[in-house]
Amino acid sequence: MKAAIYPGSFDPVTFGHLDIIKRSAEIFDEIIVSVLDNKTKSPLFSVEERVTMLKEAVKDIPNVKVDSFRGLLIDYAKEKNIHVAVRGLRAITDFEYELQIAQTNHVLSKGRLDTMFLTTTLEYAYLSSSSVKEIASFNGDISGCVPKFIADLIYDKYRILNQESNEL
Repeated sequence: MKAAIYPGSFDPVTFGHLDIIKRSAEIFDEIIVSVLDNKTKSPLFSVEERVTMLKEAVKDIPNVKVDSFRGLLIDYAKEKNIHVAVRGLRAITDFEYELQIAQTNHVLSKGRLDTMFLTTTLEYAYLSSSSVKEIASFNGDISGCVPKFIADLIYDKYRILNQESNEL
């Protein structure tokens, strides 16, 4: 069975991420979408919340599993006995950054982890989790960026954060 890992922060998962997940699921027998628990970042959603959102978003794709990990991707891939990581590219700037990470992972894994790049469809090339959060923080329309249930969760999260900051 050919399997791959699609790692990321997914804070939140966007239509661009879902495009990469669906297309990867057509290429591989199994895709593990894995949320990175990165302690150096301050995500909007907890790892558990992101895993829950992803599970709901991919529930109709039978060969996709959702997980989370902490630490190096090469260690996680070794633990899962997977030799391919999938990464999405929106623009040439993504490629430069992702290529360096892919090469580093390949060297650190002693050649046991390769990276497959999928370019996102043009429809979602502008999308990033950061831009979605920024638009939502100003109560802008993110309906074209994320599934409705995720948009609702994002707006709810910002309402809670705004209430907390007003209470201070």
